[in-house]
Amino acid sequence: MLRKIVQTGAAPAAVGPYSQAVQSGDFLYSAGQVPLDPATGKLVPGDIGAQTHQVMKNLAAILAAAGAGFGDVVKTTCFLADMADFAAFNAVYAEYFAGVAPPARSTVAVAGLPLGARVEVELVARLPG
Repeated sequence: MLRKIVQTGAAPAAVGPYSQAVQSGDFLYSAGQVPLDPATGKLVPGDIGAQTHQVMKNLAAILAAAGAGFGDVVKTTCFLADMADFAAFNAVYAEYFAGVAPPARSTVAVAGLPLGARVEVELVARLPG
């Protein structure tokens, strides 16, 4: 099965030896996205809500580059630096799946995230067509 690298300037560039996302067959696997502004490459300021919005915007850009949207997502894995942020994270996350069946999801607390981010999300989507 062939792999296709999916990359867009509308999401932060990879800062290491990885791709923004990889398409394999009908599936798209994203790298974890932290709340980096793709224009500046810097962490967005603000609380968990602001950071979650940026993460989801980054994922939306990657999905769009592959011809997909949040309705095509089948699984997410969410990493929080502080589980006390769960409710606020969940409220923003839910906005991006409004009107579609939400995907399966795992959410875990971690000891730390790159650049001091409060949240990171990765996804798997089944591509349309």
